[in-house]
Amino acid sequence: MLDPRSIKTTADAKKIIEERGLTHIKVGLFDIDGVMRGKYMSKEKFFSSLDNGFAFCDVVLGWDSNDQMYDNVTYTGWHTGYPDAPVRIIADSCRSLPFEGDMLLFIAEFAGDAEKLCPRGLLRRIVSRATDMGLDATVAFEYEFFLFSETPESVRAKAYRNLTPFTPGAFGYSMIRNSVHAEMYQDLLNLCEAMDMPVESLHTETGPGVIEAALSHDNAGAAADKAALFKTFIKVWAQRNEMMATFMAKWSAALPGQSGHIHISLRSDDGKSVFFERDNEHSMSATQCHFLAGQQRLMPEFLAMIAPTVNSYSRMVPGLWAPLEATWGVENRTTALRVIPGSEKSQRIEYRLAAADANPYLALAAALASGLYGIEHKLEPCAQVKGNAYDQEHPSELSLPRSLFEAAGRLKHSSAANELFGEEFVAHFSATREWEEREFSKHVSDWELARYFEII
Repeated sequence: MLDPRSIKTTADAKKIIEERGLTHIKVGLFDIDGVMRGKYMSKEKFFSSLDNGFAFCDVVLGWDSNDQMYDNVTYTGWHTGYPDAPVRIIADSCRSLPFEGDMLLFIAEFAGDAEKLCPRGLLRRIVSRATDMGLDATVAFEYEFFLFSETPESVRAKAYRNLTPFTPGAFGYSMIRNSVHAEMYQDLLNLCEAMDMPVESLHTETGPGVIEAALSHDNAGAAADKAALFKTFIKVWAQRNEMMATFMAKWSAALPGQSGHIHISLRSDDGKSVFFERDNEHSMSATQCHFLAGQQRLMPEFLAMIAPTVNSYSRMVPGLWAPLEATWGVENRTTALRVIPGSEKSQRIEYRLAAADANPYLALAAALASGLYGIEHKLEPCAQVKGNAYDQEHPSELSLPRSLFEAAGRLKHSSAANELFGEEFVAHFSATREWEEREFSKHVSDWELARYFEII
């Protein structure tokens, strides 16, 4: 029997489906917010789609995470009639779905004109840019997420208040928690192994019911696939076990936010690290300095891709592990960019600003493209931050937007963003973020009611 992760070609994909005797196959693609949308396909339709592609309503690129249609984008909308857009199936993305017997899952992505807006397609273009520069990126994502002893019905009945965390209290790296719930942890690890999104380390974080998972490293495109699938199927796994998982940047004002850090290293065509220079300070090569400088310089302009929701900015407050400026330091977890010195194998940069709510494809595209831009333009980083970055003054050009609307505006008018990501993507994505902020502004918060209802 073929191993799903050995599938490389359309012929391989057809063979494994025949071997398993499947009548239907599951296919999914990721929208602007990183939400996986998909369906079951008959074997006959799937085989045809492998060879010729298929069509998917382009509303997937024209609605928000709550299925509300954008009214401010040009690519699709009521004015176009929401036609179908071409989609290709990625044969070598084949995965098992352990909780569906012999069922297989394949990732798809938009093609044709829609590819300009496709998050997975965007990352692929940035990876191609690196390849053209003779560079190959190795990437690992790590996520924090909260688990609750709740269901989709119970959280709505409670209006998302007074939720019951899976475990109580703040107990980081708890051997007690992961031993008491060993079967649950093992089930999660087994799922990740079976779906080729293996976890390198898994532990409790500080907070009730919060867990951190560091995914194993891979090339950039594969790492983003694994991260996007991890976020999707951890939620599936939790709900199948009468729990809920959230990757919100900050679900509670009383608790720290949830990160989605990205570790990046670069190698040349011969497989050698271009970040590592043994005799330099912190083993940092000139190439690593340029890459770091590009990330630092463009972080304020690309923030909407890294912090894409209104809630993202609730996480970015002093003293709660989320950086506030585009700073960098060596082994410094108070800065936005953390240089991790090591060997030729381990020298890397951790993009710490990213939160768990970001679309992995877009967050990585921003982090990687900005670094490549720094190499191309031989940029130099600002001075390293030593000590607590929160207690220090930093150059004004390192200041980050404080709202999603401001971040969307910075992205829209960024010449670097338009060059690297394409004008069509930048215009569309920035409009979707402006929409998100506008939707938020229509609602009256509990804070406003408590503050103003009687007194003002």
